[in-house]
Amino acid sequence: MDQRPAAATGSRDRRAIRLDRLRTLAAQDGALRLGDAARALAVSTMTLRRDLAEGETGFDLLGGYIVPRGGSGYALDVEQGSHVQAKAEAGRRAAALVRPGDTIFVDCGTTMPHLMAALPAELAVTVVCYALNVAAAASRMARARLFVLGGLFHPESATFFSEDALRSVHQLGINKAFVSAGGVHETHGASCSHFHEVPVKRAVLGRAVQSFLVADSSKLGQVKPAQFAPMAAFDSVITELDGNGR
Repeated sequence: MDQRPAAATGSRDRRAIRLDRLRTLAAQDGALRLGDAARALAVSTMTLRRDLAEGETGFDLLGGYIVPRGGSGYALDVEQGSHVQAKAEAGRRAAALVRPGDTIFVDCGTTMPHLMAALPAELAVTVVCYALNVAAAASRMARARLFVLGGLFHPESATFFSEDALRSVHQLGINKAFVSAGGVHETHGASCSHFHEVPVKRAVLGRAVQSFLVADSSKLGQVKPAQFAPMAAFDSVITELDGNGR
């Protein structure tokens, strides 16, 4: 017979219900702002923080965002050796859209270094990024200005994330955003493997004058766990194939 006080039992039951609802929200939207999740669950942020701190929940709280823990199935050092020629061609096609004086956002992943390699070495351009491999490539361009969004380093994707970085995005004027994805699906939209990337991608899509989804054709028809945008959010999709996009 359960000897726990009724109030304590009820509190645990309510926490379990909130966590179940949180899992449903995360399955739909990926990373969630703490405040947005608290409002959706009709509790205070303090209560939700306490829920997440008590025992195993399957979530992490990173920079004011609630993100599902682990299980992405993606590692940069593994992915960089796959579909190399296709990624190089997709990167070259994306780079052809960049003009002198542009401020561009270049996303993370293993296709974007090909985009950077295809840019003229003397091109006067401002590069905004949060990936170590992209920053390294931009630093070698003689006339490029480099703006790196900093924060906690995530080695599995060689990216940085912080709430301060998101605030920086909202103060930038971005002509063209080149966004990567692990999954490109007509119905389910663009998705990636790491939930901490979602807030950055969404913030950039909200600021850029033009947005381009850059991915090799192996990503078409795929769905990854962290959905970040519908296909309508992009001006076009750039792959290595002829006649791609909309």
